[in-house]
Amino acid sequence: MLELSILGFLHDGPLHGYELKERIHGLSGHLRPVSDGALYPALTRLVKAGLLESRTEPGAGGAARRTLSLTDAGRAELRSRLSEPKEADITDGQRFNTVLAFLGLLDSPAAQAAVLRRRLDFLETPASFFYRDGAPVRAEQEPDLFRAGMLRVARATGTAEKAWLKETLALLEA
Repeated sequence: MLELSILGFLHDGPLHGYELKERIHGLSGHLRPVSDGALYPALTRLVKAGLLESRTEPGAGGAARRTLSLTDAGRAELRSRLSEPKEADITDGQRFNTVLAFLGLLDSPAAQAAVLRRRLDFLETPASFFYRDGAPVRAEQEPDLFRAGMLRVARATGTAEKAWLKETLALLEA
């Protein structure tokens, strides 16, 4: 997801590494903080792969700053990753939010709808954090106060997300 965030934020225009890190932190840092030890090797990989261009510019305080921008190959890679997200990018809520943050960059409403349809299909499959005899446990069946709370919050969140997905799919598919 780090690479998708990098490609997505650089789609808007060139950024310095620190600015990029701050944007990524704003998107998901409260849940999954990005360290320099993860960010800068990812940037190096993307530059070597020809997806990013890196140039050195004079910094405001005298120290040189590295500016990163998306190449045409990087734009194509971004579209590919958004059009066909991995299964984990659909099933994990935080990863899906990263996809969602950049899904508007796809030009095709049909391609956008296909991604949302996958998420909706996943959410409509009965599931739980807890199972009893192979069946998902519902909040009303859970005797533990805190587990029941987890299940209630997850149900409310899932209900709201499914409603939004259905509304958005109706707009995209109209």
